[in-house]
Amino acid sequence: MAFVIVQHLDPTHKGIMVELLQRVTDLPVVQVTDRLKVEPEHVYVIPSNKDMAILHGILYLFDMVQPRGLRLPIDFFFRSMAKDMQQHAIAVILSGMGSDGTLGLRDIKEKGGGVFVQEPASAKYDGMPRSAIDAGLADIIAPVEELPARIMAYLKHLPLITSSAISLEDKALSALEKVIIILRAHTGHDFSLYKKKTVYRRIERRMGIHKIEKISDYVRFLQENPHETKLLFDELLIGVTSFFRDPLAWEVLKTKAIPSLLAIRPQGGTLRAWLTGCSTGEEAYSLAIIFKEAIEAIKPTVNFRIQIFATDLDKDAIERARLGTYLPNITADISPQRLKRFFEHDDHGYRISREIRETIVFAPHNVIMDPPFTKLDILVCRNLFIYMEQELQKKLLPLFHYSLNSGGILFLGSAETVSSCSYLFEPVDSKARIFRQIQQSVRLDQFDFPASFSLQKLGVSALVDSVERSRTLEINLQSMTDQLLLKNYTPPAVLTNKKGDIVYIHGRTGKYLEPAAGKANWNIFAMAREGLRYELNILFGNTIRQKAVALKNGVIIGSNGEKQIVDLRVEQLYQPDSLSGLILTVFLDVKKSTYTHSSGKRKPADSPAGNIASMELELKQARDELFSIREEMQTSQEELKSSNEEMQSANEEMQSTNEELTTSKEEMQSLNEELQTVNQELQSKVSDLSQANNDMKNLLNSTDIATLFLDDSLNIRRFTTRTVTIIKLIATDIGRPITDIATDLRYPDLADDARQVLDSLAFSEKNVSTHNGNWFSVKIMPYRTQENKIDGLVITFSDITALKRSQHSLLESEENFRFLFESIPQGGLLFNAEGQIIKANREAQEIFGLLIEDSVGKKMSDLRCIFVREDGSALPFAEFPALISLRSGHRVNDAVLGIVQLSGKKCRWIRVNALPQFRKDMANPYQVFTSFVEIPGAPHTDMQKI
Repeated sequence: MAFVIVQHLDPTHKGIMVELLQRVTDLPVVQVTDRLKVEPEHVYVIPSNKDMAILHGILYLFDMVQPRGLRLPIDFFFRSMAKDMQQHAIAVILSGMGSDGTLGLRDIKEKGGGVFVQEPASAKYDGMPRSAIDAGLADIIAPVEELPARIMAYLKHLPLITSSAISLEDKALSALEKVIIILRAHTGHDFSLYKKKTVYRRIERRMGIHKIEKISDYVRFLQENPHETKLLFDELLIGVTSFFRDPLAWEVLKTKAIPSLLAIRPQGGTLRAWLTGCSTGEEAYSLAIIFKEAIEAIKPTVNFRIQIFATDLDKDAIERARLGTYLPNITADISPQRLKRFFEHDDHGYRISREIRETIVFAPHNVIMDPPFTKLDILVCRNLFIYMEQELQKKLLPLFHYSLNSGGILFLGSAETVSSCSYLFEPVDSKARIFRQIQQSVRLDQFDFPASFSLQKLGVSALVDSVERSRTLEINLQSMTDQLLLKNYTPPAVLTNKKGDIVYIHGRTGKYLEPAAGKANWNIFAMAREGLRYELNILFGNTIRQKAVALKNGVIIGSNGEKQIVDLRVEQLYQPDSLSGLILTVFLDVKKSTYTHSSGKRKPADSPAGNIASMELELKQARDELFSIREEMQTSQEELKSSNEEMQSANEEMQSTNEELTTSKEEMQSLNEELQTVNQELQSKVSDLSQANNDMKNLLNSTDIATLFLDDSLNIRRFTTRTVTIIKLIATDIGRPITDIATDLRYPDLADDARQVLDSLAFSEKNVSTHNGNWFSVKIMPYRTQENKIDGLVITFSDITALKRSQHSLLESEENFRFLFESIPQGGLLFNAEGQIIKANREAQEIFGLLIEDSVGKKMSDLRCIFVREDGSALPFAEFPALISLRSGHRVNDAVLGIVQLSGKKCRWIRVNALPQFRKDMANPYQVFTSFVEIPGAPHTDMQKI
């Protein structure tokens, strides 16, 4: 093995992963340089600010397209590795953010490679592992410590899995068929007509993962583990898809195929499409986008309705497709213009816009067993035929031809073709695998209509046999006689189209035609024997150009070493309508004695020798007998002709009736399937809507916030149960104007404010009381849809009664405190934690000589005064009792100090007490209350010294 490590790296910093890894492994660890050949037992690390790909075992580096933003180096490398290494590729997803790598894993799974993912619970960042697991792409999920052993066990089985030539022996084939039977029993889907080698490789991958050597043991493992049957089914249905896969083919569809459909609809109408094997929906949405862009570019003013049926066997994939949500890494496949036009971006990725989602109906459908959709303009079947046997392809192509309208478009994958049914489709662009349906004037062969298989189970064939046996013996004899005459007495003939492709053969034509060597070719010119091809070409050309019967007598052809002379008749048919446009070629043998060897012209036969009279008598008798036989023959011929005409008329009527019944039955079955599909889609949407409605109802009720929804006419649309306690509402009030409803709110301007919000689109919020004394915060907001359209109003009523009561209590407490603070006979100051004065009473004002409003917000150092101790020394501001109490958290009692106002000539002595105040959740005081009282008879102070 060789190990290649791809990381998300900062483009501006040099990585040190090489040095880190070299410390813990003996394998050589190198940073990748351009055109570096991969060697076994080496470790290669991507450099920063580069994308990396592999081609023929050589690593190539690319400059990053975007200098910043979303980068997907892992997807880029995985995709190139899948194409280069095929089934030998092994991808390991480890811890990482985002979804990088998921798209590349799809390509690796398609090619038969292995995918190993770290257990998300053991990852530091589980974004990338979770994305790979949610996409259903992981073969092994394990903690990172267990992954090496699991990879080694997988590699031991890899030579068996990746052998270039798979030869299925009888024993292995029997076990394979048993697996298919188990799958059909558990899933209801038949894989017997899928390519055996493809199915066998998928089975061997599962055997390698479970370390099972023999397929017979795997059959037993399936029987004992029903969960493995589901995993194998998913393995066979790997939905390898992406947006606009093969971009050039999609561009041809947009610029050549779709415009031809729009040209035949000048007045607009419905464009119907069916996409088989849609997987998770990327191609279905791509088709809808292509339709939209083509219509907007060619006929923007014409009204076209798009209806796309997208089907798949995998029900889980259908559910994901319906959601229309995709990871951010789809930016690698979609242009920024399309992302902006057709997608909605959120934190999780992108979602298809509603206008695109509404054009598509997703439904589970088995193209092999279920009736097809009909009257289609486009049928997309990409990369489905590559998994099917040729026999199944030959059954599906006529079915697709029947489903398409005249001139409809068939869009196949890059490795698929219609060569087995080239007479049904003509190429629009062979390289892009886009074909146009050719309308046939007659149904050339009866294809297997899937739903018709059920008729045999109902005994219809036995009923038909009973009717046939009830016919009269006379009609049977007449029919058998007609068939005998047509077989033995009419010349051999061949019915072809204008290109010479054989449609029907009558009689024995082996003397004139023989299959050509090589691949089977049912063309009359390729099968014509020696000497016939040149004449046929000339007669065909004359018939088509001149629209007349072309004859050629005496054509000599080689047949098994001998010469055969034949007269040719080539005619273009115009009647009946069902055969119009076809060419009839008739071969008439001529005896050699009628011609000379040199010129090939007719001459009379030599007269026999003998008695002339006897010969005349014999001649007369022969003439009489001939005359008699001729009369009888004419009579019989007239009767036969009359019977034949009646039979042909009856046969034509029966064929016409049978054709009409068959067509009606098929159309009814298709219509029924279509209705069932649409019904299933609608049921799914109703279920999702009901679930979303229940979730929203429970969410709104659980918030205990009264919520009222109004439309743009202020009519009630919806309300929560809590709203009933505020506004008198009952269920029948839905649809009534809000102005007609009684309410406990003292809010007469509710309707006016609502109209104002609709006009200005700015929300309104007011506090409103009720008649019983409660208070609510009423918030009116515009109702915005996902398309950012205003479709009414949302009004919420939040109960703020407790808040209002708390505010009222707080105001009362503040008033009481203020009254007490001002009433005490002592001076009072209230300091905050920063030592700033937040309150001061009038007594303090007198002592400090300041106005109350001037002192608030100031510190002691800001006051126009100084403090002195009892000995007359100056007291620093930091030692003021209130500040000491703030620092220590302790009470200061009966501190004596003097205050001298800078504008005064007197020292006042005061006794100070400081009381710190604490909150329950705080260790330090948040404020200090300081009280002081002037001391009468204070000691004498030397003012001169101060």
